Amino acid sequence: MVRKIDSATRIPVPGGKVIDEYVGRVNSGESAISIAHMTAPAGWDEPAQAPEFAEYTLVLKGTVIVEHAEGVTEVHAGQAFACEPGEKIRYSCGSEGAEYVAVCLPAFSPETVHRDE
Repeated sequence: MVRKIDSATRIPVPGGKVIDEYVGRVNSGESAISIAHMTAPAGWDEPAQAPEFAEYTLVLKGTVIVEHAEGVTEVHAGQAFACEPGEKIRYSCGSEGAEYVAVCLPAFSPETVHRDE
């Protein structure tokens, strides 16, 4: 069955990043996958996390910086990256900010992201 999703649900987060979830637990009730459009302001960062889900991210504008066990990877507009479940990562962005789309399998939830505090 085809389902059109007319709008996203904005998920509030600290630090000025905007998350608009189109598919996922909050907007569509989907637990198998989430798809969200993210906009992060210049200099944004967040605590490290070790999520229970795989995350695939396509950078549309700017640069997303990913800190991980092997070092630091800069992912620029037109590039993508993938992180496996349980992998400890920390996201930030450069001086121009970033816009990107994140796909999580299974769907993102605050209970399964396991962010450092």
